[in-house]
Amino acid sequence: MTMQRPLDGITVVACEQAVAAPLATRHLADLGARVIKVERPGSGDFARDYDTTVLGMSSHFVWLNRSKESLTLDLKQPDGAEVMRRLLDRADVFVQNLAPGAADRLGLGAEELTGRHPRLVHCSISGYGEDGPYRDAKAYDLLIQAEVGLLSITGTPEQPAKSGIPAADIAAGMYAYSGILSALLHRERTGAGGAFAVSLFDALTEWMGFPMYYARYGGTAPVPAGASHAAIAPYGPFATSGTDVMLAIQNDREWVLFCAEVLRRPELTRDERFATNPARVEHRDELRAAIEDVFRALPAEELASRLTGARIAHSRRNGLPELIEHPQLAERGRWTEVGSPVGPLAALAPPVIPRGGPEPRMDPIPEIGEHTDALLAELGYGAPRIADLHDAHVI
Repeated sequence: MTMQRPLDGITVVACEQAVAAPLATRHLADLGARVIKVERPGSGDFARDYDTTVLGMSSHFVWLNRSKESLTLDLKQPDGAEVMRRLLDRADVFVQNLAPGAADRLGLGAEELTGRHPRLVHCSISGYGEDGPYRDAKAYDLLIQAEVGLLSITGTPEQPAKSGIPAADIAAGMYAYSGILSALLHRERTGAGGAFAVSLFDALTEWMGFPMYYARYGGTAPVPAGASHAAIAPYGPFATSGTDVMLAIQNDREWVLFCAEVLRRPELTRDERFATNPARVEHRDELRAAIEDVFRALPAEELASRLTGARIAHSRRNGLPELIEHPQLAERGRWTEVGSPVGPLAALAPPVIPRGGPEPRMDPIPEIGEHTDALLAELGYGAPRIADLHDAHVI
């Protein structure tokens, strides 16, 4: 007997593009949901053209769009709107991250759709939210990172830096994903769907919680500390006789153990500059010098042995080649394959691994419009009518 995935039988219709909404729906697809991705005829999701590094395909698109069905549809044409209405008659979830106001203009707003389909879960993702003075502002990941102050605490005092991954998009996508799951659970209990909205601004502002509290009640913002921690020391990269080691010492108990068993300088714990975490942060430069004096004098193998023996949290500063070949991924079978228009591609299994449950859904990445004709036939359109819609550039 084949085991069911958690979202088997759930149909998601998504007017999505770029990162945030596709990330949310890909996770739904991993759990078994049928995700129908509605794209513009001809060009499709503009993330398809971000780059050509994956054998001619975009790295962003490959990451975010496996296990989906692609339907091309011009929603501004009456015939396209009719196709969408038929799709939504069968949908459990509708997700959109169109430009501000576009969903309402297309008849796809939350009030209209949930009024027509009381069991539908409606999720809207926007840049700044559905009201407020920034409602209509264009919002891309870098702009949101700057607007919420992430750039002010990332990098160094001399050189601010954005996150190397699209943090605002990922934050919004994950809140959309969890919001959809919550809404489906609510529907299971009550029979009623509902609507909710997520914005990149709100999602990343939530992630700024620690620095906001630090600044609001401490009087000053955390100082950008590069790869170090603004409020904990020692925490970050330290030079050795070989490659840098990343340390993460979280409390005074670990600090005492570190000084005794790794540095073998227990007297540092009695130094007023290093006796408490706030003092260590204040005297960060002197602390670094004391640690690196020992680290540089030790052979790499001896340092690793001391850190491991004392159970001090540490890691290597890897690059992407080391991550791709990481033994933790290899030994746990985290790499698998998915199909694509350019052939089989490596893919990571989803982070959530049900114990004893079914395998996650890992179906191919779709070509633009690959499933259009089959979906229309499923909706009751005959071959001549489908040909007419192609000729009229509706699909």
